[in-house]
Amino acid sequence: MNVRDPFGLHRKSALSILKTTASRAAVDLTERAVEASIHAIEKGKQAVDDFDMSFTVPKNVPSFSNPQRVVEDRVWGNTAVTSRGGKGSSHTNKSGGLLGGVQDRVGNLFDDRNTLPMYKDKPYAYPPSQRARPIWRRKRALAFILLLLSLLYYFGAFGNHHDTASSSTPLWAWLKAGSESGKIADWSKRRERVVEAFTLSWDAYERYAWGYDQFHPISKKGEQMAPKGMGWIIVDALDTMILMNLTSRVTHARQWISTTLTYDQDQDVNTFETTIRMLGGLLSAHYLSNEFPQLAPLAEDDPGAPGEDLYLEKAKDLADRIVAAFDSPSGVPYASVNIGKYEGLPAHDEGGASSTAETTTLQLEFKYLAKLTGEKYFWDKAEKVMQVVDNNGAEDGLVPIYINANDGTFRGHNIRLGSRGDSYYEYLIKQYLQTNKQEPVYLDMWDESLRGVRKHLVTYTEPSGFTIIGERPDGLKGPLSPKMDHLVCFMPGTIALAATGGLTEAEAKKLPTWTKKQEADMKLARELMQTCWGMYKWMATGLAAEITYFNIASPPLPESAPHNPPAEFDPDPEAEWRKDFTVHAQDTHNLQRPETVESLFYMWRITGDTKYREWGWEMFKSFMNHTAVQDGGGFTSLSNANKVPPVMRDNMESFWLAETLKYFYLLFSPDDLLPLDKIVINTEAHPLPRFDMGQLFSTGWKRKPRDADGKIIK
Repeated sequence: MNVRDPFGLHRKSALSILKTTASRAAVDLTERAVEASIHAIEKGKQAVDDFDMSFTVPKNVPSFSNPQRVVEDRVWGNTAVTSRGGKGSSHTNKSGGLLGGVQDRVGNLFDDRNTLPMYKDKPYAYPPSQRARPIWRRKRALAFILLLLSLLYYFGAFGNHHDTASSSTPLWAWLKAGSESGKIADWSKRRERVVEAFTLSWDAYERYAWGYDQFHPISKKGEQMAPKGMGWIIVDALDTMILMNLTSRVTHARQWISTTLTYDQDQDVNTFETTIRMLGGLLSAHYLSNEFPQLAPLAEDDPGAPGEDLYLEKAKDLADRIVAAFDSPSGVPYASVNIGKYEGLPAHDEGGASSTAETTTLQLEFKYLAKLTGEKYFWDKAEKVMQVVDNNGAEDGLVPIYINANDGTFRGHNIRLGSRGDSYYEYLIKQYLQTNKQEPVYLDMWDESLRGVRKHLVTYTEPSGFTIIGERPDGLKGPLSPKMDHLVCFMPGTIALAATGGLTEAEAKKLPTWTKKQEADMKLARELMQTCWGMYKWMATGLAAEITYFNIASPPLPESAPHNPPAEFDPDPEAEWRKDFTVHAQDTHNLQRPETVESLFYMWRITGDTKYREWGWEMFKSFMNHTAVQDGGGFTSLSNANKVPPVMRDNMESFWLAETLKYFYLLFSPDDLLPLDKIVINTEAHPLPRFDMGQLFSTGWKRKPRDADGKIIK
């Protein structure tokens, strides 16, 4: 048997095993008693303050006699509190490894042996609060400790453990640089690290902000976006938990959705965000729970059970409210919708115009819902938008980032693949794939747009020759801005997906449909992927800025220009390649965005090149290193990711759970988990199935004839 030692700490003492093994011991008494304890702890934070513990227990409890448990007990045992910062506490902090200097922002989360938040299926011990405890609380805790000591003694937890000397080595030993040097990477263990990061994030939210739409992990509080909440975090993260097989957490989330979540609220919401996160999350949960019943299995989801269609019913209710946004004169949805009044609302700025990307990134969700329910009007409403947008006859398939809902015409000339433009292009190819390539109109639109990107937006940096996708803020006749939002980094993976249809590159090359065009597209995808990775390597924390600028020639080099960027990023601070990148002071924030790891996932699956996995692992370690919050807060976005320690933002984005950690998990997973030729993944990382349209559905429109520049022939 392989004995697992997740944090490289075989030699730890078991004297403090109390906190982290208590819940496991309690399980063997009765599960009902444990659940009662969970309920009591969640009812009030007093219990957390009293015991500094969480007792939510996974369904599958390992044996205490298992050798793996023995090792884990030794590890977890040393996370108990031995001091509270009084005279007897000593926190030596030496800067070193990957964690040097972060202590100013995250306390001694990684460097203090006694305060590391350990977590497996639940966090069994959190860092202590530094507040002084009233004596009555200490007595209460002492009584509880005596009871648990008896239980632990009964189960032999103090059998063959030995004390060892304290060490200043970071407890997360796997984060140490070179910890796997000379070894073959164990991707299953790396995937476990992602699950651990997710559970720490989720459990912090569950503890401090359960049911709230926003979570502030440093201040440890939540906020609502609607009077009764929208389930913004719970619903968005649901399918990630299903994929990770976190049954107890799915059970809790599902119970909340069943008993608490309501959309019958007088609340304005963003049409796009609510669709991709909430509607997409519910539809994905429905799909996964039915297609993969072995993942986080729940009796409530079984065929014939009263709650079998809970997720679908909630999705239908929400969609009936969102669809009111489409009731504009042109059919282009308004930017917002009041879900209680079933009323679409124009944007408060840009003359009431909607974002082009937002209006054209609703189709995967509404089409799948139409397929599930047979309600064709969902399909027709979503499809109409694509026709209106395309009838504008955008030159070379590149659309301005605003569109008027009243008349369906574009507003302004700003063209970019970053915010407000990005997912229009993403959903072109994904609509084609969603219906099993039965709607070639969307492939035509994708191909035209990619040609336009090459012609007008692609150029190369100086002096190194990296490939970038710039912006045309004043239209295609205006100058190229060498600016790339992090959001643009969805493109490498999307280009590769379009080139192979979700097959591996090796498989796709064997098909008669493989041409020089696909070959060139894969080359472009590889080059853009390298640039996006460089955006991470350039930053002090190894976490990319929200926006990066590049040094380019004047005039910009055409896409056909020769270029030969370095294969590796020299770590020397004065390395030549660093001259190609620039980050402005106002753009140094990192919001835990997923686009780069998303593309790494696609590139790994499609090319099989291990470097994409390794880049992802390095990126994941940077997130662990620089975004962790003290006192069991989970992880936060950063206000400044270009200094160490970074400046923290005190906000956990829902897409950290829904997208970023999900893509890390999939990147490190076997390829047969969600095969790319069987699914499409929406822009919020919610997987949906591909399907045949059948007799009820069809493409209800055709493109108008165009000239060589993509302009409509009148």
